[in-house]
Amino acid sequence: MNLDLARLQFALTSVYHFLFVPLSLGTIWFVVGFQTAWFRTRNPKYLRLTKFFGKLFLINFAMGVVTGIVQEFQFGMNWSEYSRFVGDVFGAPLAMEGLLAFFLESTFLGLWIFGWDRLPKLLHLATIWIAAIGTVFSAFFILAANAWMQHPIGYEISETTGRAVLNDIGAVLFQNTSLVAFAHTMTASFVVAGAFVAAVGAWHLSKGKDAELFRPAVKAGAWVILIAAIGVSLSGAEIGKVMVQQQPMKMAAAEGLYETTANAPFSILTIGDLSGDQATPIIEIPGLLSFLATGSVDGTVEGINDIQAQYVAEYGPGNYVPYVPLTYWSFRAMIGFGMIAIAYALWALWRFRGGRIPRSRSFAISTAVITLLPLAGVSAGWIFTETGRQPWIVFGLQETVDGVSPLTTTPEILISLIGFFVLYSALAFVEIRLMLKAIKAGPPSEVNEDPFGDGKQDSDKQLYFAY
Repeated sequence: MNLDLARLQFALTSVYHFLFVPLSLGTIWFVVGFQTAWFRTRNPKYLRLTKFFGKLFLINFAMGVVTGIVQEFQFGMNWSEYSRFVGDVFGAPLAMEGLLAFFLESTFLGLWIFGWDRLPKLLHLATIWIAAIGTVFSAFFILAANAWMQHPIGYEISETTGRAVLNDIGAVLFQNTSLVAFAHTMTASFVVAGAFVAAVGAWHLSKGKDAELFRPAVKAGAWVILIAAIGVSLSGAEIGKVMVQQQPMKMAAAEGLYETTANAPFSILTIGDLSGDQATPIIEIPGLLSFLATGSVDGTVEGINDIQAQYVAEYGPGNYVPYVPLTYWSFRAMIGFGMIAIAYALWALWRFRGGRIPRSRSFAISTAVITLLPLAGVSAGWIFTETGRQPWIVFGLQETVDGVSPLTTTPEILISLIGFFVLYSALAFVEIRLMLKAIKAGPPSEVNEDPFGDGKQDSDKQLYFAY
């Protein structure tokens, strides 16, 4: 019971937290782009867009920070055996994230927020660039920690304590698992942010507001979706190959492939319970799974049954098969939602062809719906990544059942689970209300084209942006 509740609690808080992460990672670079464009052109529309999307970014970033702190506490509360066993290794990239990356984010975001009327324009632009770079470092260190759980490397087991001890931080940070995961996550974040910017712009266009601002914003969002989607596809292909080398069971479970197969097909849709011979693929693409796994349509993909037998021989008796239906469908949700976003971006750019401005309510509604799909897609991708690794908490090194805290009681976990659910529901209400209020308010109606000038405030012309 404790194990199930602890897993449910961590899943709830992790999935909820990650809703804010890709949006922050991508949106801040839109703010960087708009402010850089204003710095170069002095066109006031770019300054208005900077302040508008900057406010939306800050609301989302604050929520991400608040919900992310909870993750750290859970390692000590519900997963103390895990923390005790691998904390010396897993904690290193997390410490780097806090000491370096979060320092850059928080410090320079503060300078950016309060420096509008105090810093020279070039120095102020540098603060948002450094803050954005800080978010990239933050993502890298956290993904490196997670990649170590997927493929532990750069450690040794201490003979005196029996704990994992770090002996090569470079291997932990720069192994291929962390690098491809970083590329995949960052490009996916740009897809999410592009959809968000496009949706906000489309809503304002449907209201007949600020076409000169939001027409280029929607187009920029659509172009970012398309370009980032190429990166998602390329990095995803590399992840598939790395996955087969390091966690072949996860790839087999992603297809519900029980028997080792050459020229293995990829099923778009399957009916049945995915328990082997009872599942019936009804739409398949021949050779695609082999291509994703090996780079060749004729490649051989190991099946669940053979891998299970190998793991029993290597790790001892046990069930090493993850919950196949969840792994199978989360993998398809990740891919499917991303493909819908690509289709939307092509459609949106077609609607804007030849100087056109789509103002219909249907365009705004469809854009708003599409915004949620990339976010759902990246969440499904993380669900696939984590559930497909089961029963391991650190692959091949520690099973999830062995990582749970031995002294935490069922009532304690249950009470905290309910508390987190209530708290996060309230935070969701606050986030949505703040976001909708800021979106409806729109960008500032007027701005000074050079709000910095010689660093002095012009009270007659300057409209300062309050966060």
